[in-house]
Amino acid sequence: MAFENPTREQIADILRNAGNIAVVGLSEKTDRTSYMVAQAMQKRGYRIIPVNPNADEILGEKCYPSLKSIPEPVGIVNVFRRSEYCADVAREAAEIGAKVLWLQQGIISEEAASIAERHGMTAIMDRCIKVEDSIALGGK
Repeated sequence: MAFENPTREQIADILRNAGNIAVVGLSEKTDRTSYMVAQAMQKRGYRIIPVNPNADEILGEKCYPSLKSIPEPVGIVNVFRRSEYCADVAREAAEIGAKVLWLQQGIISEEAASIAERHGMTAIMDRCIKVEDSIALGGK
């Protein structure tokens, strides 16, 4: 069966009930897409938790080296890593009980989506969370 992203209505529901959003691969560099997207989501009222083993703090939030090191629940795992790393991120997201594995625009991993779905997570691929938030919820 071919992978299909959730509908716009389902994405709107996911975003309305997002909880904490762990951003895997969030860069400290302000010119990077991951930084700009996470900053925009933070400004829209979402709680961003940076996951980057090479930083202590990004966007005023404590940075964690891995999903497993985050001491609070995570609703969405938003991934800014190359496709070949996504299956491992999906396994770790399953271990922490995340509800959604969201692979950013340009990132596709059928293996990661399959892992997520096997563990009861919703998988979203090749979609920008910031764009989807603007379309689905009008930017909150």
